[in-house]
Amino acid sequence: MLDIRFIRENPELVRENIKKKFQDAKLPLVDEVLELDEKKRAAITEASELRAQRNTLSKQVGMLMGQAKKDPSKLEEAEAIKAKVKAQAERLAELEKLEVEYEEKLHQDMLQIPNIIDPSVPIGPDDSYNVEVQRFGEPKTPDFEIPYHTEIMERFDGVDMDAAGRVSGAGFYYLLGDIARLHEGVLAYARDFMIDKGFTFCIPPFMIHGNVVEGVMSQTDMDAMMYKIEGEDLYLIGTSEHSMVGRFIGEILPEESLPQTLTSYSPCFRKEKGSHGIEERGVYRIHQFEKQEMIVVCKPEDSMKWYEQMWKWSVELFRSMDIPVRQLECCSGDLADLKVKSCDIEAWSPRQQKYFEVCSCSNLGDAQARRLRIRVKGADGRMYLPHTLNNTVVAPPRMLIAFLENNLQADGSVLIPEVLRPYMGGKDKLVPKH
Repeated sequence: MLDIRFIRENPELVRENIKKKFQDAKLPLVDEVLELDEKKRAAITEASELRAQRNTLSKQVGMLMGQAKKDPSKLEEAEAIKAKVKAQAERLAELEKLEVEYEEKLHQDMLQIPNIIDPSVPIGPDDSYNVEVQRFGEPKTPDFEIPYHTEIMERFDGVDMDAAGRVSGAGFYYLLGDIARLHEGVLAYARDFMIDKGFTFCIPPFMIHGNVVEGVMSQTDMDAMMYKIEGEDLYLIGTSEHSMVGRFIGEILPEESLPQTLTSYSPCFRKEKGSHGIEERGVYRIHQFEKQEMIVVCKPEDSMKWYEQMWKWSVELFRSMDIPVRQLECCSGDLADLKVKSCDIEAWSPRQQKYFEVCSCSNLGDAQARRLRIRVKGADGRMYLPHTLNNTVVAPPRMLIAFLENNLQADGSVLIPEVLRPYMGGKDKLVPKH
C-alpha cells in the first residue's frame, strides 16, 4: 500500500505504474482516492473549526448566564448561542460520521493500488515475459527414460495418492518410508543451512487473523489462496511469511534490532484454484505442503542488498544437492501488487527438458510495514517504515521432483548428495523396492 501523500504528490507516476502492471481497470482508483482524500481532509478541517468554535461559544454562554442575574436580556442572548452550539454539534456529528466513511472507502481503494515497481523490473503482461538472467550448473539429460515423479516414488513404496484421495480428496498425498524421510531430511538440511547463515529458526502460528492477512497480501491473492476457518476470524497460512511478518504488527522496532533475519518452518495450505496441466499433477500442485522460508526485516537502504543475497542462497542450496537451476526475473505483470521486485529460482527437470519454479524471492519495500503499522525508531528519534523480504529456502514435495529426477540412476536407485547423508542415516543412495 502506498503512502497517501505519495499519491497526492505523484498521481501520474502512480497511474503509469498501474499501466506498467497492465491493470488499466484500476486507473480510476487514483482519481477516486484523491477525491476521497480531499473530502476527508475538508471534513477534518471543518470539524476542527467547529470544535474550536464550540469551546469559545460555551465560554460565552457561561459568561452570559452569569450576567443574566443582573441583566435578564443576557439570558435571551445566551439561549441564542446555545441554539447555535446545538446546530454545530449536529453538524460535527455528521462530519465525524463522514470522516469514518471516507477513511474506510479510502483504505479499501488504497489496498487495491499496486506498489511502485523497481525500475529494473522487465515490463510484460504475464509470466511468459519473465526474463532468464543466469544459469547455475549444467542441465543434463540421461540416456535412459525418466518416469513421472510419482512413478519414481512408487518404486520405493514412497507415495500413496489413492488413499489420500479417499481420505481428503484431490491435491493431497501420503509420503512413506525413504521418500518421507528424504522429505523431512531436505527440510532439516534447509533449516540448518539457514541457521549457519546467521538466521534465527522459528516455528510460527499456522493460523492468523484477517487483519494480518490483509496486511501481508493483496485481496486478489487472498481470495485465490487462503482457506478460512468457518465461524472464526482465522485463516490457514499459505506460507510462513504471513505469520512471520505479522509477528511485528503494530510494533515500534529499535533501529539497532535490524536486520531481523528469520528462517521459519511451517505447513502451507493453498486452494490452488483452476485447471492445471498433466505435469502439475502428482505432488507438484497440492493443497498442503511443508516449507522452510527466509524472512528479512531491514532498513530501506539495505533491502536490495538482502534481495540479492537471499536468492543466491537458494542457488547455493540447490547446487549443493546437485540440482541445476536458473534465476528468472519476474516481469511487471507477474508481480503481486505488494511486490517491488521478484525473481524465481527454477530447477532443471530432465524428464520435461525444461526448468520449473522451486523458489520465489521477493522485495516488498515498505508495503507490508505500512499495512501492519510496523515502524522503526531511528537513532535520531524519527520514525520510519522498514522493508520486508521473503524467499523460499526449500518447499518439498515439489523440490523432491527436481531432486529425484536429477539424482536418478539407470538402475532405478537415487544418489544421496553428501550434504543430505547425515539426515538419511548415512545412506549414500536409495535402492528401489520394485
